[in-house]
Amino acid sequence: MSSILDLEVFVRTADTGSLSAAARSLGLSPAAASIALKRLETRLGSRLLARSTRSMRLTEEGRRYLDSVREALATLAEGEQALRQQSHGLTGLLQLAAPSDFGRNVVLGWLDAFKLEHPNIRLQLMLNDSNADLFRETVDIALRFGVPRDSSLVALPVVPDHRRIPCASPDYLARHGTPRTPTELAQHNTLRYMRQGRANNTWYFRQGAVLQEVEVTGDYLSDDGEIVRRWALAGHGIAYKANLDIARDLKAGRLVQLLPDWQGEPTPFNLMCPHRLQVSERVKVLHRFLQVRCQALLNE
Repeated sequence: MSSILDLEVFVRTADTGSLSAAARSLGLSPAAASIALKRLETRLGSRLLARSTRSMRLTEEGRRYLDSVREALATLAEGEQALRQQSHGLTGLLQLAAPSDFGRNVVLGWLDAFKLEHPNIRLQLMLNDSNADLFRETVDIALRFGVPRDSSLVALPVVPDHRRIPCASPDYLARHGTPRTPTELAQHNTLRYMRQGRANNTWYFRQGAVLQEVEVTGDYLSDDGEIVRRWALAGHGIAYKANLDIARDLKAGRLVQLLPDWQGEPTPFNLMCPHRLQVSERVKVLHRFLQVRCQALLNE
């Protein structure tokens, strides 16, 4: 069985491309790091790194072994963290990205409650309707609406059966009438949402096996989901919003759900992570917390 130190030397060397840099990061001498790497290769009977006086690179065997080693070290770290948390509670940093409307008006308050339950957690919240790049930006996890398009990400379902809902204020409906079928939406002023430079001009509805696509128009367009909701509350037109965004407005009567016999576009709500090894205990606890809160919000 390889020692943890030998495995850490291998991973750090692969990451930095330098045995000396790996040694410094682990507080070892270059000679001790070299011995650890040789000890690991001898036990495996394989060369993991091709070394010369000027460069170092992974061999084919090293590339195949690296992912397994990363997973093993991550599992050990998570186990140690879980043991510490039993006596000290959750610790560490949660870097979370969330959609602007839902993040500002719902998640922000929920995170206050989460922090009371786990006071040793540090929070970093980024609100943006553009999908955060989890591989480049300073966020570890992101709340997202819609079917995940990036298969390299891990999706933890929060509300898997979530949908969009057409809605308007009572004042707008009193002035312009209530549409009874999806096609009647084309006769109304719609409040459209723009994402990545493209306006959502096509709204989808399903009734049993029947799928209808409606081309909508309007004189209000924004790339911020909260702005679209505010326009709807102000009576400017009909919005096509995520159910979670408007659940409280529907309950309070500030907005009215339209076309209740039709299902809106599926927009599953997920907590996204860049890799399953980053699904730490604190991420799992946050995931369960969000599941409970979202279901309670939708069932109010």
